[in-house]
Amino acid sequence: MSPGTPPRLPDDERLRDLAGRLWDAVAAGDEYTATGTVLRALDDGLDPEHVLLDVIATVQGRVGEQWAANRISVAQEHAATSINERAVAALALHPAARTTPHRGRITVACVDGEWHALPARLVAEVLKLRGWRVDYLGAQVPAPHLISHLHTTKADAVALSSSIATRLPAAHAAITACQAIGVPVLVGGAAFGPDGRYARLLGAQAWATDARTAADRLAAGPLPCPQPDPRQGDDLPHLADQEYTMVVRGKDALVRTVFLALADAFPAMRGYDDTQRERTAEDLAHIVEFLATALYLDDDGLFTGFIAWTAHILRARGVPPQSLPPALALLARELKDFPRAVRILRRGTETLTTDHPTPGTPA
Repeated sequence: MSPGTPPRLPDDERLRDLAGRLWDAVAAGDEYTATGTVLRALDDGLDPEHVLLDVIATVQGRVGEQWAANRISVAQEHAATSINERAVAALALHPAARTTPHRGRITVACVDGEWHALPARLVAEVLKLRGWRVDYLGAQVPAPHLISHLHTTKADAVALSSSIATRLPAAHAAITACQAIGVPVLVGGAAFGPDGRYARLLGAQAWATDARTAADRLAAGPLPCPQPDPRQGDDLPHLADQEYTMVVRGKDALVRTVFLALADAFPAMRGYDDTQRERTAEDLAHIVEFLATALYLDDDGLFTGFIAWTAHILRARGVPPQSLPPALALLARELKDFPRAVRILRRGTETLTTDHPTPGTPA
């Protein structure tokens, strides 16, 4: 070591330092510094998988936290995510990340309607580093296109990603379609719950909390081969009451009716400007989407968790969440002939009227 050369930090400290420098570049919107920071770390011998998961993924998690706390705007969040995606792409092209495939073939995709592609991209790049041949299909992959791809490639397994719980019905369709042609499915992402409960409910062969866990599971041995299900489509028997279907079909009319009635139930809304009214309509649409998903899964907790998270987000933005209980009451009135929907909405109201810890992002 030459005089004046700083001592080499242990890897964990180097990773923390690197994450801090990458965050500074991402927060400043400086993609050149961000990608340069990542590439120099690889030049210096840092392991590419650690850079992906302990640096880039860590910074992306902080981006989400900053948005939830109302410290950055949606536009800033999108810009930061784009820079992190470019950092991943730069890493993938570095000589240190080039690995000759010596395992099988995996298809990695986001479920239909899921635009949060970075988690799936991280899985794809880690699997490549581990020696798999990977077909990364990106965001928003309709099930028919996924199946067509699998017929062509004969993949050993599919890794499906979803971050937002309202995409779970589409995830279920994709899981079922893959299994019907004999391809096992590993799923991951916040949509499937912190304990993977929805992965099990929807019949996936495996669930992983993150990219590293997914790669470890696939390295441990082949996923179980899908077996014919004697239930023949009755895996969610509660759907026989048609509540999910009716709420989905009537979503637009339901949102419109409740929006128009909310001004009487919540007089403060009469003073809203156009932007506030537009956001209120968007919030109502999200509430109905999560209600529908809770009906699909027959899981009240999914809806109550979302309502608690929504209240937290509103408070972070200086918006009192007092409009939520009357909105839920109006929805319950419109859906009075749907007993499961009414039960779920009442549980949501109870959540708002009791103390609860600050929740994370919705599953």
